[in-house]
Formats: sequence, structure tokens, C-alpha cells
Amino acid sequence: MRSNLFPEVVFLKAPHTRFTILRLLRLRLAMTCQYFCIFCIFAITLLFLSCSREPEIRNPGAVTIGSLADAKRLLPLLASDSASGEITGWIFNGLTKYDKNLKITGELADSWEVSPDGLQILFHLRKGVHWHDGVEFTSEDVLFTYNTAIDPKIPTPYSSNYGPVTKVEALDKYTVRVLYHEPFAPALESWGMGILPKHILEGKDITNEKYSRYPIGTGPYKLKEWVTGQKIILEANEAYYEGRPGINKLIARVIPDTATMFLELKFGGIDFMGLTPPQYKLQAGKENFNKYFQKFRYPAFGYTYLGYNLLDPRFSDKRVRQAITHAINKRDIIAGVLLGYGTPCTGPFPPESWAYNPKVKDLTYDPDLSRKLLKEAGWKLGRSGLLEKNGMPFEFTVITNQGNEARLKTAQIIKESLKKIGISINIKVLEWQAMLHEFIDKKRFEAIIMGWGLSRDPDMYDIWHSSKTKEGEFNFISYTNKEVDQLLLDGRRTFDHHKRTEIYHRIHEIFAEEQPYTFLYVPDALPVLHKRFKGVEKAPIGIWHDFIHWQVPQNRIEWYR
Repeated sequence: MRSNLFPEVVFLKAPHTRFTILRLLRLRLAMTCQYFCIFCIFAITLLFLSCSREPEIRNPGAVTIGSLADAKRLLPLLASDSASGEITGWIFNGLTKYDKNLKITGELADSWEVSPDGLQILFHLRKGVHWHDGVEFTSEDVLFTYNTAIDPKIPTPYSSNYGPVTKVEALDKYTVRVLYHEPFAPALESWGMGILPKHILEGKDITNEKYSRYPIGTGPYKLKEWVTGQKIILEANEAYYEGRPGINKLIARVIPDTATMFLELKFGGIDFMGLTPPQYKLQAGKENFNKYFQKFRYPAFGYTYLGYNLLDPRFSDKRVRQAITHAINKRDIIAGVLLGYGTPCTGPFPPESWAYNPKVKDLTYDPDLSRKLLKEAGWKLGRSGLLEKNGMPFEFTVITNQGNEARLKTAQIIKESLKKIGISINIKVLEWQAMLHEFIDKKRFEAIIMGWGLSRDPDMYDIWHSSKTKEGEFNFISYTNKEVDQLLLDGRRTFDHHKRTEIYHRIHEIFAEEQPYTFLYVPDALPVLHKRFKGVEKAPIGIWHDFIHWQVPQNRIEWYR
């Protein structure tokens, strides 16, 4: 291919001709160097301006959030992914919710009484609450939501929350009685599920896309616009029962790349994002950045893991799973990927959970022990340099989601670690919704790097019970253990905090032994928010607990005070 800068050189016999051509080449080279210097100065100037200038806020009265993935279904019972769950949380209300200090408080329920034996809850609903279309919210909506949740034709992963319920009754317009056939410790939390509008959905197929595309809730925001793959715009509910939110609009922009998202943040295209560790450490510490943005850091209530499809014969042997875990240096991943913003994970509970068992020790980084375990499981080193069994090399594919740089880097480190013990890994990066619905739900995967954001109650029935393996449910790795099944039920059936703690400590021990996941790390949450938003309070539950009372001063001078 010819260069655009230099013509092909033809060496002629005449000396003066060669001399002329050489002079032309030197002149062209000098001009090119000048152009390159001008370009560098221009680029540096742009970089300086991007670092020093104030972000040009496009929607001062709105909060614009950067999201790696688009939502899929905006109905609470069907929202099984985080992108959908976050949006539905602003559109719908539950009967209960967690306050800033992680205590259960009322939302659509004004108050309640729990019977001494724990088998009955009497909810007293708020009066004067209306759906976004103006129809009043009543006990009939609660009853309809319950009946929908337990309908076997509805593909919801949350039906087990209502499994212990015997009956739900609408005693009058504002009173609901829930009867249980056995004590259910997470009962109050379970009624935090968003309530559905009976007058719109009764007799309808709620899985029809139009009901998820045009949701009607009681929440502080209502859907204004949804451009698939680009943005979701919510506008303030003027008639919200707690009062009109102080921020006019909530905009979720889909930006499936954290580097692009960070540029949008600096230039005013978004107001909020969770920073990657390199962004937080290397760029967000600069004086000019701190002038315009407020940063937060706290342990995320969740973890990142390497999960195995346990229907695959290679992973059904726990010695193989243990071997893989022993071959992975978690502290190297935390240092190299998270830059220290995280802690090793030993099981299904983060250290901030009261269910966490501090006596459980992590499987040590020990490649020699990995090789020994794999040999015991029948894997021997073949001529190719890979482990083999029955003539088949130990090679598998790990999938993870597009836009999550930390998970991709984690996969790359794991790939190099397992290569040293004779296991080959391929890495496939997929768009979020495609990964969920075409691969995970249908169990078309071998291994996966994902994360769980957990409820504050340690009940994990939906994730780990052997009955929760159907399409769209959360036990997609197909884990089965009779003792764990019973412990999960026992953990739900007792209100005694000490006994519940013992139950979940035992589950933690079993998972550390069986390694159904390789539990990798608990990352630190590193959110950043534009400084014009006032009333933001960091609390044990995070910063969004009081979002409806945030304000933006009209006087721009006050934005950065």
C-alpha cells in the first residue's frame, strides 16, 4: 500500500536527479514533522481543556445516570437483571422498604402488626396513593400482585418469596391480611416487591412486551420515553404521596463502555456513574475533578464470582472446582484489576453481612495442590501441554458481559493462571441482555464471570435451592445439595437471630468446601456524582435512599460550594 506522505522512490542514474529527489524527500519530511508537532500541541490543548473546564451540563434540573446495559422488562415481577431492577425501583413502590440504616420501614404500607407466632401480618395501607394514571391504589392491587407472583405461568424468579404464604386477603380497601403456613423470617422484606396495578393488568398477559414498555406505577417517577439501547427518561410524579421529587427528570443513558462513560461524565453528558478502580485512583483524584464532582467509596454488598455449569461433567466433580480455585491468586486480581479497592471473597456473604462466617478460611493459592486434585479427578497432562481425560483436552469458554472492564481483566488473569496448570480458557464477551436470555437462562454456557448484588437479608433460596433452576430463575448453574436445601428452608422458618446465624454460617462452610462458584472478590463501590446536587447523604445503604429530596440550587454559584 502506498504511503500518503511519501511517493515511491525511483532511483535514477543521473546524479543531479537523485539529489533533487533527496532534497524533496527532506523537505517533505520536515513539513510532516511540523504537522505532527502542530497535531500534538492541538491534542495536548484539548486534553488540558477537558481536564480544566467545567462540565457543560445539558440538563441541570435532571440527573443523568450512566448505565452499561439497557433495561429489558419494566415490571417488578419480571425484572431479573440489575438494569431493569434499578429503573422499576423508581416507577413502582412495595409495601415495605429499607431505610438508610437498613431497617425495614413502610412504603405503601403505613403500618403493620405481626402475630406473636409469625404466621400473620396485618398491613394497613396508605390512603390517598394514586397510580400514575390517577386511579387510587387499594388492597385489591396487593391481592392481584400476590396472585400474579404465584401463577406458575408467570416467569418470575421471585415466586419463592410467597411460597410460605397460605392466603392473602383484602379485608377492606386499605387493609391486607397475609397468612403463613410456617414462620417466614424474610416476610416483611419480601413485601418490598413492587405492587402491580390490577385495573391495568387483570386478565392480561403481563409477559406481553407492551406492559413492560409502558409501565404504570405509584412511584416517584413515571416513564416518559424509552429509546431502546440508548436511554430511558423518567419524569417526576407530580402527585407522588411523599411530595413531588426535587429533581425533575431521571435519565438513564446506555453507554456500554466505561472509558466512553467517563468522558461523558467529564464533559457533562452524565452526572453519575460507578468508576472503575483505575478511573477512581488515577483520574478522579485530581484537584479539578474534585471541584466539580463528589466521590464516594464503600464496600459493595455483593461479590464477583467464576460460576460453573454444573450440568457439565467436567465441573460436576468438586475436586476440579477446588483445583481451579487453588490455581487463582485472588489477591493478584484485587491488586491488578481493582488496584486494591476490594477484598477476597470466601463464600456467598460479603463481610458486611451478619450471616458472614469469619471462621471460614479461603482456599489458598496453591498450583501444586491444583495439579494434585486434578490428577485425582483423572486429568493427566497430554502431548499438547493440556490436561486430558478420555482423550479430551481440558478446554472451556468463560463468558462475561460487555462493558465491564474489571470482569474482562479478571477473566484474562484467570486464563493465564489456569494455563500454568494445563487448562485452556477461551473468553467470550457478550452484550448484557443477549448473555442473560440467550446463554444463561438457556444454560448455554460452560463457565461465567458475573456478580451478585445481594439483599440485606441473607435468605438465598432463589439463588441456591435446587428447585430454582428453571429458565429465568437464579440457580442457573444447577447447584444441588440436600443439606443446603434444608438449611435454606430452616433459615427462612426461624425468627431467632442466633439460630439463623448458625444456619447461614453452616451454608458458608459448605460452599467453601464445594466451591459451586469460585468466589473471587467483594469490590468497593466507587460512585461519583456531580456537585450541583444538594441533600446527598452517604448512609449504610448508599447515597440514593433520599433521592426524592435532592435539590439543585437555581443560583449556579452555589453548585460547587
